[in-house]
This record gives sequence, C-alpha cells and structure tokens, in this order.
Amino acid sequence: MGEGRFTAVELCSGVGGQALGLERAGFEMTAVVDIDEDSCRTVSNNRPDWYVIHADLKHLDPQDHPPLDHADVLSCGLPRSPYSIAGKQLATNDSRDTLQAVLDMASFVRPRVLVLENIPTFLRASKFEAQRLKVREAVEDLGYEMVSTVLDATDFAVPQHRSHAFIVAMPSENMAHFEWPTPEPGPCPTLGETLLTSMGSGGWSGATEWAERACEPAPLIMGGATGRGGADLGASRAKAIWARWGVYGGSIADAVPGADFRLDPEVAPRFGLPRLTVAQVALLQGFESSWQITGRKTSAYRQISQTTPPPVAAALGRRIAAALRR
Repeated sequence: MGEGRFTAVELCSGVGGQALGLERAGFEMTAVVDIDEDSCRTVSNNRPDWYVIHADLKHLDPQDHPPLDHADVLSCGLPRSPYSIAGKQLATNDSRDTLQAVLDMASFVRPRVLVLENIPTFLRASKFEAQRLKVREAVEDLGYEMVSTVLDATDFAVPQHRSHAFIVAMPSENMAHFEWPTPEPGPCPTLGETLLTSMGSGGWSGATEWAERACEPAPLIMGGATGRGGADLGASRAKAIWARWGVYGGSIADAVPGADFRLDPEVAPRFGLPRLTVAQVALLQGFESSWQITGRKTSAYRQISQTTPPPVAAALGRRIAAALRR
C-alpha cells in the first residue's frame, strides 16, 4: 500500500459500483463481499487483484478471511428491496435484509469510518425508525458520530435522475473535518448525449434524431430486484416515463438498433422505440464501457440496476479521505 493510502472493505458489493468509486477516490480495496455468484465473477474479472468473497454475509465468519481484520472504511450498499415499496418494505423481516449482519461486521472490523447506502426512504420513512435506531446504537458502541444525507446522481455527472441516501459515521475528531460532496460544475449529460454513439453503433440512421429528443438525464433505472422476475425498466408507471423519452421499457435488448430500425413513437412502443442494452444501462449508471458484467441478461441487468453509480461513491470517498487526513 502506498504511503498515505487508506484501505476499504465493501459489503454487499454487487456489480462493484461503490467499491469502484472508492478506488477512484484513492482507497485500496482489501476485500469485497457479495452473496451473488455472478456479481462476484463480475468484480473478479474486472479487478483480479481484489480479494473477493462469495458468501452470505449473515453466515460469514470474518476470522476466516484475514483482509477483514481491519479497514479504514467499511462500506455497504444495503439491499434495497426490504425498504422499497415494490419489495413490500418488510425491512429486517425480509430475508434479503443484511442490516444486522453489516452492523455485526462493523463491530468486528472496527473501521475508522462506516458508510451505509440505501434508497432515501431508509432515512425518511417513519416505519424504518427502528432500523435507524439500530444504526445509531451501533455507531455509539464504536464511539463515533453519525451524519446522513441524500445525494442526487445528476449532481455528479451521472446522466440519470437517481437519489442515494448515505449514513457516514466516524470519530468526532475526523467528523469535525468532514463535509458532504457538493455538485460538480456544469450541466449533467443527457440520456441522448450519453447513448448517441452506442445507439448508432449498429448502423441505425435515426440515432441522432432520437438523441436530440432525449434531451434530459435519464429516468431512474429500476427493476431487476431478486425474485421480481425478468429484466425490464420497472412497473407500468416507470415504463410510461421511459416511453416519453423515446425508450421502450418492457424488456432489455440483446443488441443496439440495427440499420433497418425505424423510430416511430406513434405505433406500439414495443416496435417503434429502441430498447436499452445492459451495456447502455451501465453507461447511464456512470460506469465506463471497460467494466464488463458477467452473467446472462437478467442477472447482468439485476447487478447493474441495483448499484451505486461510481462517480457518486468517488465524490463521497474523496471527502472521507480528506477528513481522515486531517
């Protein structure tokens, strides 16, 4: 490890968005953990030097993995489904929830900083007060202070209207120097700007016309939750929003539009609007095209749709590193 470089462990790493963001912020990723085999393969294939643990966090013994002995930052994007309306908001009564396991791991690792990420309702909904209390109690046991906020991905050049709730806890002497990241200057890229090259790569002559109409950041990428079914862009309301921006959301495409595709919003959207590929969804999530996702289409979409955009995690990581250096 280079001088002055901090270490990080990522739990529930998924496709690796939050871990990749921390790496961009200068952290050395000493371990990443996820229950999904395809997600672990994705991370291992893209970062073969990372220590990847394929395991159910609720049954993982950290003593079996030396890299879990300590980290400057312990970070986790908690599974969203237990706190989402589509997931019935069962919270800790949902078998997919890992909150207690994450807090137990924090007690073992005793990181200098604990970072938890989830959807905004985790912070705002009154029905999750018991879960927030669990977090506060765990933070107090570590002797740390805790702050929370919601960050919008469009503020960090991610071309998608997407909000992420973050909890950050650390010792008071470091917290005194911590500041939340502020929006980057300049306009956020639009849906059309981001996907123009990709949409035209199959010879579709209408790609430029489509991109000019798609003149705002993309709607929220959603859908793909474990146990929900196939790969699509969400429920009926979400699909209707995508249709207004020139995208059919009923399924994910295997390939970009070909030379014979004709843009015609007046016919049934399934036939007159282009669909997104998994690779295009990754671009809308702020990933570079070099990050390759492993698995069949439904698995690949599930991985990318549920992640934290790397630019958001990188912006937060840089502020955490600055606080630790003070």
